[in-house]
Amino acid sequence: MDMIHALLVQGAQMALVLALAPLLTGFVRVIKARLLRRRGPPLLQPYFDLLRLARKEVVLADNASWLFRAAPYLIFAATWVAAALVPTFATGLVFSWTADLIAITALLGFARFFLALAGMDVGTSFGGLGSSREVMIASLAEPALIMIVFTLALVAGSTQLSTVAEHMQSGSVGLRVSLGLALIGLTMVAIAENARIPIDNPATHLELTMVHEAMVLEYSGRHLAVIELAAALKLLLYVSLIACVFTPWGLAPAGAPFGMLMLGVAAYGVKLAVGGGLLALFETGIAKMRVFRVPDFLGAALMLGLLATLLLFVSRSL
Repeated sequence: MDMIHALLVQGAQMALVLALAPLLTGFVRVIKARLLRRRGPPLLQPYFDLLRLARKEVVLADNASWLFRAAPYLIFAATWVAAALVPTFATGLVFSWTADLIAITALLGFARFFLALAGMDVGTSFGGLGSSREVMIASLAEPALIMIVFTLALVAGSTQLSTVAEHMQSGSVGLRVSLGLALIGLTMVAIAENARIPIDNPATHLELTMVHEAMVLEYSGRHLAVIELAAALKLLLYVSLIACVFTPWGLAPAGAPFGMLMLGVAAYGVKLAVGGGLLALFETGIAKMRVFRVPDFLGAALMLGLLATLLLFVSRSL
């Protein structure tokens, strides 16, 4: 009976992240529109867009290979698994032993690899341009993310997210400069990985500046719907990761009763709302940077992660 309950809770988390991902995207759009004094789209518009795309016929290029058809489903599967591994409202779930920061980084790299291949598969100039920029950003963002993972592992003694969250929740960590640097670096990596302003503008299709949209220009119908859902899941993943590691308050422990789980769900909803509001505020108050300045932006994130790790080594040696 306990195993059935644990499986139900794990399944609820998987369904929760899948259901809330388009809502987070819609919430960010609504807040940005309000800050710009516009009416903007409805809150549930991403759901309507996904349904509309799912009903449309798929149009494929004549030279599209099997990889072009399979890539959307591979990208979605890897992103969904990675998002479901991050503790959202409870820790110590059935599959929490697989919720490792390095494993999540590998899953995101797997999805990015197939997205870049799909962008180059048809052979269009925009697809190749977007794929080259995506790989360039990844080559700078992944080392920064790994350094942040090292920092968290040194603090918590593990790379398993449930262990990290429980250690942060215990109150024994206190205020650390290294954690503050890691938080800023992880936020910068999240902005770059999700192609948000100032790295990219997801609301436009400017040929000379777009990154993510350039790789999916040739997709249509249900294939585009699956890719857009995977992009929404990726944004939710990074917001959930920041909330799990740096604000773990409200997470229900393993084997918690139904009431505590509902409190965890409510706390998770508040964290998503705060994260989405801060993202909208940041994107509204800053302009998009030139592509040639992206390495400087991600280089700063890498240096923050490196400094956070070095500070931990220095503080332990004193």
